[in-house]
Amino acid sequence: MAQTQVQTSVSSSAPRVGGSPESGIVALRPPRSERLGEVWHALRRNPTALFGFFLIGVLLVWAAVPSWVAPYEPYGVNFDLEAAPPSWKHPFGADQFGQDILSRVIYGARLDLRIALSAVIVSMVIGTAIGALSAYVGGFSDEISMRGMDILQAFPRFIFAMGIAYAIGPGVSTVIIATAVLNIPGYARLMRSVMLSAKQSQYAMAARSIGANHRVILLRHLVPNCLAPIFVMSTLQFGWAILEAAGLSFIGLGVETSKAEWGAMIQLGFQDFLQGHWWMYTFPGLAIGVAVLGFNLIGDGLQDVLDPRRR
Repeated sequence: MAQTQVQTSVSSSAPRVGGSPESGIVALRPPRSERLGEVWHALRRNPTALFGFFLIGVLLVWAAVPSWVAPYEPYGVNFDLEAAPPSWKHPFGADQFGQDILSRVIYGARLDLRIALSAVIVSMVIGTAIGALSAYVGGFSDEISMRGMDILQAFPRFIFAMGIAYAIGPGVSTVIIATAVLNIPGYARLMRSVMLSAKQSQYAMAARSIGANHRVILLRHLVPNCLAPIFVMSTLQFGWAILEAAGLSFIGLGVETSKAEWGAMIQLGFQDFLQGHWWMYTFPGLAIGVAVLGFNLIGDGLQDVLDPRRR
């Protein structure tokens, strides 16, 4: 009798998926999220978001086909061009080894975006899983999980990343691991806060009333409806991941200076700071700034579209 009353009360507000109203068959699925076409249509009316897409699009072209865009070989040593200033042939100048900086900046986009993408995916998957399970299970498990996140957030972000990188050793994998670990608590806390609200919704109660198991409720009904803020946060985290990766490379705990990576290029250029060779570190720094700006603009645009309170 109680189960029938719950189904009847929910049927008045839940969307129907077929059959007649007399049949009492209602859709126990969560409300449909914004379709990609609708999201893109809304983003097209946001000039700052479009500018962000343009900036990131340029970097993606660099990362996808650097050999088509770069004018020179990024690792081609030419001591006749040692520390050459910007010119028509070399718009960004050359470094201490005569390597064209423009070409190295273009090739660096592939490595930096790969590091950022890997770090964001790892931290998003782990943090989202921790936050969703913590909120859904609740109780002692929730308390233990959140206190663990508090411990991770108690350390200064970059100092914590330095400790991880120093323990593992320099390298691309080290940068990815250190950057991912830094961002796990943010995803876990955000997912937990959204999940706590979603699990009290009508569609979640309706799914429980018909006897759906926990896996179906969590993976089919709850998690898909909690991903919009996660995607917005992930877009913003791309910029932070690039900054943190460049910082680790700059202090010698990330990518080797011999590789075309923006942070490593800045570190190599700063070795000639007193000689006035400003182009060696300025242009890689500008590339980092453009990437961070582009991802932040896209994230702000997605937040305007996916957050009903900001429409």
